[in-house]
Amino acid sequence: MEQARIYRPTKSTMQSGKARNKPWRLEMVVEDAPFIEPVMGWIGSNNMYSAEFRLYFATKEEAINYAVRHKLKYEVVEPKEQNLKIQAYSDNFKYTV
Repeated sequence: MEQARIYRPTKSTMQSGKARNKPWRLEMVVEDAPFIEPVMGWIGSNNMYSAEFRLYFATKEEAINYAVRHKLKYEVVEPKEQNLKIQAYSDNFKYTV
């Protein structure tokens, strides 16, 4: 039985807002290490669900339903909430003793 991981990717470091948050992603967990094919020297794998297998879903429930429907073992990784410290720009230059 294949192992899947369902998570919501973090935003890029080039993004500042939250307007276009990425959807939930389902990725297969690769258990086999890649190997070098002896004749051609290419990198191969015994797992057909390698790192190229990614599915995107609008909600977490859709991703879980897909995993259940296709009989995949899955792990849901909840996103960490960001704690914002609200302060004014002038607080950067405030003199404190």
